[in-house]
Formats: sequence, C-alpha cells, structure tokens
Amino acid sequence: MSSATEGATEARRRTPAPARRSPNAPPASFLWTRRILLTFLAVFSAVPIYVMISSSLKPLQDVTGKFRWIPSGLTIRPYIDIWQTVPLAKYFMNSLIVSLAATACSVVVAVFAAYAVSRYRFRGKRLFTVTVLSTQMFPGILFLLPLFVLFVNIGNATGIALYGSRGGLILTYMTFTLPFSIWMLVGYLDSIPRDLDEAALVDGCGAVGALFRVVVPAAVPGIVAVAVYSFMTAWGEVLFASMMTNDVTRTLSIGLQGYATQTQVYWNQVMAASLVVSVPVVAGFLLLQRYLVAGLTAGAVK
Repeated sequence: MSSATEGATEARRRTPAPARRSPNAPPASFLWTRRILLTFLAVFSAVPIYVMISSSLKPLQDVTGKFRWIPSGLTIRPYIDIWQTVPLAKYFMNSLIVSLAATACSVVVAVFAAYAVSRYRFRGKRLFTVTVLSTQMFPGILFLLPLFVLFVNIGNATGIALYGSRGGLILTYMTFTLPFSIWMLVGYLDSIPRDLDEAALVDGCGAVGALFRVVVPAAVPGIVAVAVYSFMTAWGEVLFASMMTNDVTRTLSIGLQGYATQTQVYWNQVMAASLVVSVPVVAGFLLLQRYLVAGLTAGAVK
C-alpha cells in the first residue's frame, strides 16, 4: 500500500503544473469577442474583393444575370477588352503623370515649409499654422467654382491654359494635399532632435545643407507618408477631375465611366479595369507600409 501511495505521489510530481494565467491578461470573453469581430471584418472586406475578381472573369451575360458565387465559366477576355472599349492606356498615363507631379511638388514644398515652421520663429507663425490646418475643415466642392473661374481668367489674361490641362489639375490637387502634408511633417520634424541641426551647422553646413544632409534622411518615414497620402489623393479624385479635364487630359477616375453607354453597361470590364487601376496604389502601399505607419504615428503622437 505504501508503495502504491509512493507511486501516485511520484506521478503527481512528474505531471507538469497547469500554466497560471497572468493577472494582467485579458479575460477569455474578450479574446473570443476580438476573434469573432476580426473574423467578421475580414469576411466583410474579402467578400467585395471576391465579387470584383469573380465578376471580372465572367462573360457579360453571366454578370448581368443572376449572381452566382461559383462562376460557371471563366474568361480573361474582359482584361483584354478594357483597353479597346475606352482609351484606358491614355487615362492611365494622365493619372500617373498628374499624381506623380502633384506628389513631387507637394513633398518638396511641404519639406521646406515644415522645416521653417519647426525650426524657426517668425512673426505670424501660429497664424500660418492655424490657417494651413483650418483649410481641411472645408469641403472641396466649395473651391470648385472659385478655381474654375480663376483658371479661366488666368488663361484669358496670360494665354496660359490651366483649365483642361494637366498643369491646372496638378495645381488643384496641391491645394488639398499641401495643408495636411505640411501639418504632418511639422509634427514629425519636431520629433527630430535639434542637436542634429546644430551639429551640422558647427561642421560648416548652412541651413539648407543641414536640411538635406541631416534632417531629410532622418525624416524619411514622414516624407514617405506625405508622398503616399498625396499620391492616393490625386489618384482617386473624382470631383475636380470631372470639371478640370477634357477628352485629352481625362484621368482614370473619370475614364472608367466610359464603360457605361446609353444601351449597355460592361460590368465585367468595369470590375477588371477597377482591379487594374488599383494595382499601383496597392503595390506602393505594401512596399512603403512600414514607412507610412512610422510617419503617421510620429506625426500623430507629436
């Protein structure tokens, strides 16, 4: 009997003790609720993407008929026809030129403006900062008519065609991307120690040299965040592109409307074209995601 008791005691000793729950760990109900909500959000986000992809691979008669979750037949013909139904390549090039130019101009101007606000004291600094940030309070449609009248009058007075040109659209997008870009970069540059600037000045660099040799390399995440924001804003803008462009300078956001005619809507081509034009933005976001998160977090915390 004693040997049996000793064996049971030895077995209990060898059995690992159950892991104790940390007192700071969230309750099990919270963990399950989080899992359910995240699963729901994942499904909610994935269903529209699946519908777009499946519809883009269907013949038109299957798309206009009763929707089926599992397609009866697949074809890549819509991805070929999208380039002939409308001049999608021209619209793609217009959007790419306008978005890249607006992004480059916004980043350059925002870097200089944010550096001046962050590093120098000057009269009207607070008024300038408040004015820049307050422009984000107004909807874009309020600026549509004033910009239209301004561009037309400049064209009549100087002969510089801003209305209906890529240059006019680039200036229009800069009026919306610059305020937020400056505000975000000011917050990021404030988080960079000023000792770096002073060390560069001691080494013989001027203010501009310190900016490009010291501050800009340290502010790469913030600059990338500004560039991504500017590009995405210009790439998907619809309101001003519909009023400030013509048949030659039309961008993708307006060109996609060409798949809808008076008698037919090519839904499979619309889905295919939407996926194609989303590739640059999605690819750029995935490549620059870590810089974007770091830049937005630093600016927001500051």
